[in-house]
Amino acid sequence: MVDRTVFFLSDQTGVTAETLGHSLMTQFSAKKFRHLTLPFIDTEDKAREAVRTINAVQDGGGPKPIVFSTLVQGEYRAILKEANGLHLDIFDVFLEPLARELEEEPNFEPGRAHGMSDIDAYMKRIEATNFALANDDGGVSRNYDEADVILVGVSRSGKTPTCLYLALQYGVYAANYPLTDEEFESGELPEFLIKQKQKLFGLSIDPERLSQIRKERRPMGTYSSVQQVRFELRETEKLFRRYGIPNVDTTKFSIEEISSRILDSTGVERRVRP
Repeated sequence: MVDRTVFFLSDQTGVTAETLGHSLMTQFSAKKFRHLTLPFIDTEDKAREAVRTINAVQDGGGPKPIVFSTLVQGEYRAILKEANGLHLDIFDVFLEPLARELEEEPNFEPGRAHGMSDIDAYMKRIEATNFALANDDGGVSRNYDEADVILVGVSRSGKTPTCLYLALQYGVYAANYPLTDEEFESGELPEFLIKQKQKLFGLSIDPERLSQIRKERRPMGTYSSVQQVRFELRETEKLFRRYGIPNVDTTKFSIEEISSRILDSTGVERRVRP
């Protein structure tokens, strides 16, 4: 049963409201929440429609909803505060003390956080994403000399999504290489990877979890068997030890946490800031 409905309101994508709101709500594990995002509230009509949507929850007999808001324009924020809910306006909380400290009035311009006001940073993220795609799973280009970091690990250990997150969020040039039977039988990494040893970072994962993930992709055959994944992960750990490759177990970490741990461990510089 849902205990509370949580709204995320924004005049843009809603990413900021969702990120902060979700982070806060995870601290209340005894409750069950229904999350609803209302993005692009950029007219009076849309603001009033959002108020009606929020009030409908209360009118339906449910408890007072929780509302996270990142709207910039004051007139729309004022309308939304008419809704029957617990309002947590992120700009109210942070902008006023920042303005006092910086002795400057904020611009109150929608879309600056996730827009394209910084074209250079935007293009760096696009270029990094193209690089990650071209160098995915030992891809055709293998421009490893241009990489900031090269992730190594077995199939389905999280290499591709982590590379894409590093690219999209930080503009990091991340490549990845899948460890296979060839490396396990020889006990050695390919020469082109050894030449880039200082850029290598390993991803590991719990064997039961890996087996579960692989079964969703290819349920038949040895690919997803616990015996096979145990063998691959055991040999992977040997390679990590032999070459002194820093690594992390991805089992209980989100992509965001994995990426942060990689950057912290390797010292790779963020090319852009989110």
